[in-house]
Amino acid sequence: MNKKKHKQLENTLIISETSLREFTEQVFLTIGCTAAHAKLAADVLIAADLRGIDSHGTARLSGYVRLSQKGRLNPSPEIRIVHETPTTATVDGDRGLGLVVAPYAMEIAIKKAKDYGSGWVAVRNSNHFGIAGYHALLAVKQDMIGYAMTNASPLVTPTFSKERMLGTNPMCYAFPAGAYPPVVIDMATSAAANGKLEIAQRNGYSIPDGWVQTKDGTPSVNPHELKSGGALLPLGGDRAHGSHKGFGLSATVDILSAVLSGANYGPWAPPFVAYLEPHPQPVGEGLGHFLGALRADGFRPLDDFKQHMDNWIHRFKNAEPIDKNQPVIIPGEPERAASIERKANGIPVVKSVFDDLLKLANDLSLPSPNIA
Repeated sequence: MNKKKHKQLENTLIISETSLREFTEQVFLTIGCTAAHAKLAADVLIAADLRGIDSHGTARLSGYVRLSQKGRLNPSPEIRIVHETPTTATVDGDRGLGLVVAPYAMEIAIKKAKDYGSGWVAVRNSNHFGIAGYHALLAVKQDMIGYAMTNASPLVTPTFSKERMLGTNPMCYAFPAGAYPPVVIDMATSAAANGKLEIAQRNGYSIPDGWVQTKDGTPSVNPHELKSGGALLPLGGDRAHGSHKGFGLSATVDILSAVLSGANYGPWAPPFVAYLEPHPQPVGEGLGHFLGALRADGFRPLDDFKQHMDNWIHRFKNAEPIDKNQPVIIPGEPERAASIERKANGIPVVKSVFDDLLKLANDLSLPSPNIA
């Protein structure tokens, strides 16, 4: 393991993208992934770190390793189509990395969209797939509209309940544009992603009201609340602020990702953390995803669509702000800005996460990542 001094700023280390990427690939190779799968899985995690979605980047790396060591993740899966029509398919991920299974499914959706105008793929028997935006943007690269969603570990309570029944169940919609970057709407359907609680825990912060409740159903600002039996809240927080809408969005993701594919849904979805065992009576196989690709030129000429996407973006960017110092932000802009900055200056990694990577390097007898 390298013993170099690492640059530290306010409890954060700056790591070069190249070093972090190489280390991540080596970790996946060490647990038995093929070279191609290791490269792809690392790319998904590094994309999250570059885009500023730190909760879903290399901070998750040790979690995948522990799942593999526990025998709940297959590092060399035989991913296959088990049901198919000209425009739809169901894929069995063979307990593989969702980081690999989801792009495989999206490529099927893109191929079907090229042939028939749209393609839709449901996935079962998979695992955590990283950021939804990575997969949706694969379609955007082909001048298509991309959709990506997944169900997740049950940590979220439905409106009016105190029982954990749903995951944070993210969904992403990505739209290509012309002169402007794509519009990327990538969000959890809970009030906050669990990763944001983990970030608050690492930094010793309290969390905003409306993110979680105690095991008895009362509001809490304690980022450790889930460890005491509490639950995340749906988007909206409570009924008065529209949590029924967040519940409805999360239910949509759960049904499309898991009920449709044959994966585990609702409270039966397997936990990401290896120290918790899956439900003893599963209703399906693994986690589920839902991917889609839609040709814009199936509705109007592509150049016309892109021109009007640019016009849409321009008009919204120039909407009159409440505060002239805070203009309207187009979905996807903060992530793109973060990616540009981090590619130039390195990826900031919280020290506790870096310590976890150092331990992983030591356990697997790998060189640790270097500073930028």
